[in-house]
Amino acid sequence: MVNAGKSDHLRERLKAEAERLGFVAFGICSAADDPLRARRLEQWLGEGHHGSMEWMAARANQRRGPQSLWPAAQSVIVLGMSYAPGHDPRALGRYPSRARISVYAQGKDYHDTLKKRLKALARWLIAAEPESELKLFVDTAPVMEKPLGEASGIGWQGKHTNLVSREHGSWLFLGSIYTTLALPPDAPHRDRCGSCDACQRACPTDAFPAPYRLDARRCISYLTIEHKGPIPEEFRESIGNRIYGCDDCLAVCPWNKFAAAAASHRDFLPRAELVSPALGDLLMLDDAAFRQLFAGSPVKRIGRDRFIRNCLIAAGNSGDSRLSAPVAALLSDPDPVVAEAARWALARLNES
Repeated sequence: MVNAGKSDHLRERLKAEAERLGFVAFGICSAADDPLRARRLEQWLGEGHHGSMEWMAARANQRRGPQSLWPAAQSVIVLGMSYAPGHDPRALGRYPSRARISVYAQGKDYHDTLKKRLKALARWLIAAEPESELKLFVDTAPVMEKPLGEASGIGWQGKHTNLVSREHGSWLFLGSIYTTLALPPDAPHRDRCGSCDACQRACPTDAFPAPYRLDARRCISYLTIEHKGPIPEEFRESIGNRIYGCDDCLAVCPWNKFAAAAASHRDFLPRAELVSPALGDLLMLDDAAFRQLFAGSPVKRIGRDRFIRNCLIAAGNSGDSRLSAPVAALLSDPDPVVAEAARWALARLNES
């Protein structure tokens, strides 16, 4: 344990080191479990809003709070890096023959970038306090990053359920360090959504049953990334040309006007070939070409078949008869989900 004066000094040095490493958001909260957050998680899971993401329910007890995962934890250091785009990601909706990939997935995989810098900060902290212990996380463990971000004062969970920052809008990648050090906590951030409901109105598939609640089963990000089977027909037209994720509820947030117009790290800058790729080119990708194109990208994790399924839905929505040939070539695809999506897309193109 460190005394109060020393811990305040350590906190300031830690924050300075985090900034040097490229983190634009920094906050600390207690590692004690929060019963309110735990009840909200239980309600969300109980209503089945997690869809087929069984991993959310499988370790729900550990998601209740930091000390449920690691009882020795005393403080949580929450950090964020901005991936604010330099353009409105909704603009590509006007070009239906082009594919829309979520802003966060147009650059390098954020897991790798954040983890590398979290490890560097962790080494600094261990060097400063050798007797302390810590664990670090980037979206790959039963950690509720967004509630912790709110508790640590770096932002608040908006009505779209994502973290909103006064300085960085809705564009923050989050990571956290659990530590046995009792560090001085920041005040929780208060909700600043007010009466605004722009994110709720922007959702193409009406995935918000109420403000601050998301039904993942209706969310385009879930449907194009997590969902493994055929996409329900009721959502296909609304997906438009989105082939990986959706930015609409984030992009309309008024707080984005304060965000810097460029990502805080060069790894998050978009790769030119992923900004507005032609659907016709993507439909012709085999597994090897898919892996090559998306090497180092989070898109790679969904695999070629799920990706082509998404591209076929977008092709069917495009109204572009030039896509009929690459779509027809997939009618006999070995993957039955891909073949079904090709039949649907070709029927739609023949109607247009």
